[in-house]
Formats: sequence, structure tokens, C-alpha cells
Amino acid sequence: MDGAADRVGIDAKPFLREGALRVAVKALVRRGGDDRRILDALPAAVYVTDAAGRITYYNEAAAALWGHRPKLGHDQWCGSWKLYWPDGSPLPHDQCPMAMSLRERRPVRGLEAVAERPDGSLVPFIPYPTPLYNASGALVGAVNLLVDISDRRDGERAAQQLSAIVESAEDAILAKDLNGVIINWNPGAERLFGYTADEVIGKPITILIPDDRLDEEPAILARIRRGERVEHFDTIRRRKDGSLVEIGLSVSPIRNAAGQIVGASKVARDITERRRAHEQQQMLLREMDHRIKNLFSIANSIVALSARSADTAPELATAVQARLSALARAHALTIPVFSESDGAAEQSTTLYALIRAIAAPYEDNHSGGEGARIVVTGLDVPIIGRAMTNFALLLHEFATNAAKYGALSTPTGRIDVDCSAQGDQLIVTWTERGGPPIRDQSNSEGFGSLLARVTVGGQLGGELSRDWRPEGLAIRMSVIRDRLTG
Repeated sequence: MDGAADRVGIDAKPFLREGALRVAVKALVRRGGDDRRILDALPAAVYVTDAAGRITYYNEAAAALWGHRPKLGHDQWCGSWKLYWPDGSPLPHDQCPMAMSLRERRPVRGLEAVAERPDGSLVPFIPYPTPLYNASGALVGAVNLLVDISDRRDGERAAQQLSAIVESAEDAILAKDLNGVIINWNPGAERLFGYTADEVIGKPITILIPDDRLDEEPAILARIRRGERVEHFDTIRRRKDGSLVEIGLSVSPIRNAAGQIVGASKVARDITERRRAHEQQQMLLREMDHRIKNLFSIANSIVALSARSADTAPELATAVQARLSALARAHALTIPVFSESDGAAEQSTTLYALIRAIAAPYEDNHSGGEGARIVVTGLDVPIIGRAMTNFALLLHEFATNAAKYGALSTPTGRIDVDCSAQGDQLIVTWTERGGPPIRDQSNSEGFGSLLARVTVGGQLGGELSRDWRPEGLAIRMSVIRDRLTG
């Protein structure tokens, strides 16, 4: 019975340790209840039966546990309305632990049962039935202590649910003690870091930390010892195979039943794709900003260019309108067109047609024949799909810069575009002449230059170089021919 009192933390512990409860029960049986006040005062459920199992006494705690008051001297074995084993199967009263103790004349320990109250609520409990004997050794009855374990069961269920959540979580969830030693490790952590639980439990958390970030761990542990949480901490950790992974980390203190901090729980999530998506979003926003600014700059250039050859306002309006319309058509080539059925890009053209569409807003002679400011020679090849969009962006960037700073910013400037093949490479050479003097910008890289380099090197599998010659800028671009048609 000492163990039962310890489980629930009842104040009856001193009585049980000194045998006062048993003495009081014997006195109750012998003298008809003179010491009943001791049992009535106990917060634990206690009841007494005679040798035949008829209930002769119960305290208020027992009545509360059962949910009703049994008839003294009539009801047998247990005051519960119905009884069940922990698995839910019915437990007849004449087979309950109290009946077993009287029948076998021994204390019964280690069993659990469930009492059903008249209102249908269930109370799991542990019984501690013990036979009582008189001075001559004859069996006179038994006393039973019932320990309500509802809170323990609730705690077990909550723990099981929490464990199931942790085990099934996609995120890596692990725990460590205040010395940084791993004490728990879920399947999500195994997937993220590559170690099994057996490989890491008992090992220092530093096996996951790159050498250049080892100073993070003492700082995290110091905050945990102060009871602080570490929220949304982005960092880098090392997998079992040595590769590095970017993670978002949250760390919380773990407290024991006394409220003392004994460790920390960590939730880690792979943020590699999130970071890449963010970088791509920023790149697109920068590209949008860059292109919008370019469009305004080009519009100003078109007005200035048209004004040189226009004698009247109507002529100027017609020329500006024609060039802006050509610019809109050229700009449309940089926007992918997708079908509603399968989403595949449907745009296609040839290299010559693409260059002429991009160059059209800057031409006085829109036919592209004699007198054209942008002349295309050499090999013509088909361009389809995303490659056309990428190529249009590049040529649009070249023409935009030429209109702002280069050959197309003066009335007499011109551009020669030569296309040739070398093995599996298509070589496009863009040569400007007749523009204003330009300074060497090889040591600086604006967003347009960055976009061009990333597009050629990454998406088209080629190379791009610029040569700032005295007579004008020369650009040499090589791309894999298969990338233009695949």
C-alpha cells in the first residue's frame, strides 16, 4: 500500500507506512467503527468487507470514485456499478481482485481495473485488497485501497499521441541534454541528416555542426539554460555523408516534473528549396524593375530618334507610334505563351526573324533592307520554346543598351550581327560602329550584364564576352545549338 500512496501522492502515506490504516480497520471491525474518523479523513478510496465479501464500510473518496453509494451489508466485493478489465472486457464482481483476495486469503497486487459509474463515465484504478484476521487468526474480512489512475492514463494517452506526432512528422525533431548530448531522434531527423537513431543517440550534437559554426551551440545552450526559446534560426548543418544542408531551426527548453530545465528539443526543417525560391523571386523582381526602367528609357530614345527625321508633328507621331508598336511586338517575344491543355510553350521563330523583330523599333527603314541600321548575316537557325524567350531577352538587352549608350543612340550608328556555326556551337557576333565614344566597363557588371551572363552560361550552355573597342562595343556569344530547338 505504500506504493499506491506514492503513486498518487496522498496524505495517507504516514498512516500506511506505520500500519495505522490496518490497525484502524481492525479496530473498526472489532469495535464497530470507533476509529472510522481515520478512514473518513483519507483522500484515497477505502472500503471494508466481511469474510463473505459484503461491504461493511466505505469512505467518501470511495463513494466519489464509484459514483454511487452501495448498500452496506448487502452489496458484495466492490461498490462499483460495473467493472471491466483494462482491455474493456467485462469483469464480474465475484471475480474482481477483492473477491480473489478473500477467496485465496492473500493480498492481490499488480492488477488494474476500470469502474463504470451510473452516468457512464469510466475510472481506471489500481486495487490493493488485503485480508483481515482476528487475534485467533480467523478471516474476518478485507480492506481495499483503490487508487484512481485517470490522470496517469490521460498522461499516457497524451504521451502516446505526442510520440505518434513526433514519429510521423516530416520535420526533424530531436532532443539533447544540457551537455549537448543527443537523447532522442525521430525518423524526420534520420531523413534530413542521414543518421539512424542508434547511430546518434548518446553522441554530441556537434557531429551535425560544421567547424565554422561550432560557436553557435554554446550560445544556444546558454539561452536554453535561461529558459529562453530560439525561434526561426536559419543556419547550416552537416549530414552523415558530409554534405551541408541549410535548415530553419527552433529550439525549446525541456523541463522535468519539478519545472527544472533538463534539456532542449529541436525542430529542424530543410529550407534549401525555400531559399532558392526566394532568390528566384528576388531575381524576377529585379528583372521586372530593370526591364520597366529600360522600357521608359527606350521610349525616350525612340521619341528622340524619331524627332531627327520628322519635319512635322503628325510625322513625329506616326514614327513614334510605329516604333512603339514594334517595341511592343518585340517585348511580347520575351513572354512565354502556354497552351491551356498541357502548358507547353508554343512560340517558335528563326534567328533572323527574332533579331529583326527586336531591332525594328530602332530602324528608320523598317524593311531591314538597304539602309538598315541593324544588318544580319550568316547562318539562320530555328528557335523554339523557352530558348526563344531567353534569346529574345538577350537581344532585347543588347539593343536597349545600344539605344541608350551605343550605336543606336546616334543617327549614323549601325550594328552588324553575324551568325555562324562551330561544331555544336552557334556563334553570334554583335558589332557596333558609329556610336559615341564609350569607356571600358569590363570591371563593372550591372543587372543587365548579370542577367545576360546567367542566361547564356546557365540556360543556353554557352559563353558570352564583351570587347569595348574604340569604334564600338563587340559582343561574342556562343550557345549550344541543340538548346535552341529543344
